[in-house]
Amino acid sequence: MLAIAAPGQGAQTPGFLEAWLELPGVADRLTWWSAVTGLDLIRYGTTADADEIRDTAVAQPLLVSAALVTYELLGVTPDLTAGHSVGELAAAAIAGIISPESALVLARERGRAMAEAAAVTRTGMTAVLGGDPDEVQAVLKEHGLTPANMNGAGQVVAAGTMDQLSALADKPPAGARLRGLQVAGAFHTRHMEPAVDTLRRITPGMPVADPGIQVLSNRDGAVVERGADFVARLAEQVSTPVRWDACMDTMTDLGVTAIIELPPAGTLAGIARRALPGIKVVALKTPDKLDEARALAESEASPKDDPLENA
Repeated sequence: MLAIAAPGQGAQTPGFLEAWLELPGVADRLTWWSAVTGLDLIRYGTTADADEIRDTAVAQPLLVSAALVTYELLGVTPDLTAGHSVGELAAAAIAGIISPESALVLARERGRAMAEAAAVTRTGMTAVLGGDPDEVQAVLKEHGLTPANMNGAGQVVAAGTMDQLSALADKPPAGARLRGLQVAGAFHTRHMEPAVDTLRRITPGMPVADPGIQVLSNRDGAVVERGADFVARLAEQVSTPVRWDACMDTMTDLGVTAIIELPPAGTLAGIARRALPGIKVVALKTPDKLDEARALAESEASPKDDPLENA
């Protein structure tokens, strides 16, 4: 059983789309989506520096466009899809809930709204790697921080004000390593509530369909069967924690045996390798990984997908 995963903000690096622009059709697609978003996605994915693509209003449409353009190139249909944070917008398009253009408009408005919310107070996010899970939670609570991403495999992302994160750096949980994330605010916390209001206002008029494949929600890892429910969850998710650990638990329960992570790949693939022993994983970082990803998808195809089996 194959799952396709789309990464979230912080995964982007300068120039990560450069090699993909060499493939036929990619520049045309990104030029069209640049018109949709009002952003030069090609420049941001190739020559823009780290500070430019750290901007929330840029990073979110850039990440969704990267996931969707490479998914189209990949040309396979998974059994299940899930996205981490803004990656849920790409997953919604992959599942057929919304169109790619709707996903990008939503990413643009989500990014703008979250950037505006982040500008009110200086906030950020820090990955807490390792340590005793109970002690990690206790220390975050002591510092007034929110466990904004519960990623599993011993990784929790703490979010809050810069003063709170500084206090965490001075007094981290025993046995844990800290790594600051390249994001512009405390996403998935109360600091993002104004952005929730924006998404609640604009999403009711967006064309929505029920998913054509299984799609998981970051809220609790649940399989969401109605498109309108998934879109409602997208709005609320901006200010509530990402339960990627719950998504992986659901993948295990459903019998997922392989995961392809879309660009800029690496983070979710690494978590899967640590948390889901024995699972087959391809991190689709560069075009030279396309054949490996397609071969994995073919090996995971169920008998019903084999035309000879049905002849």
